[in-house]
Amino acid sequence: MNTAQRREHILEYLKAADRPLSATALAQKLCVSRQIIVGDVALIRAAGESITATPRGYVLDRPQTGLVRTVACLHSSEDMERELTLIVDQGCTVENVIVEHPVYGQLTGPLGLSSRYDVSGFMRKVEENAARPLSVLTGGIHLHTLRCPDGPAFQRTVQALEQAGFLVQ
Repeated sequence: MNTAQRREHILEYLKAADRPLSATALAQKLCVSRQIIVGDVALIRAAGESITATPRGYVLDRPQTGLVRTVACLHSSEDMERELTLIVDQGCTVENVIVEHPVYGQLTGPLGLSSRYDVSGFMRKVEENAARPLSVLTGGIHLHTLRCPDGPAFQRTVQALEQAGFLVQ
């Protein structure tokens, strides 16, 4: 298989996937190294395809439905899992985390967390890599873009975050 064919296969796998695909998983399917996949994805993006790298792998951006809203939160690093779980338990997806850095401006980290399973996997990755949340750069203040199925789900989420003391007023 040549390079162009491999990149076509990557796109086909991403189009057919119902969940994120890691570079490692794609590398195994295509019998190449993870680094080759990372490079291929970068070139596929440069060619105009909209691929997002999430903590769980690559996803091909598709038109989304639902209500999209942003919430401002403040909490310690130790409360990150609780905050994310509160959100997904109300039926919303945590699309990303955003912080305003004094030097670099807005920094955004894609998350794509829709369930407790997703949150658990994300937290496991944070722990395995001894990673610190972006919000440590801003004293715990951060934004989340949420995708909710409807207005009542968003209102439940806001109420849950407010009751937990995580919502910035």
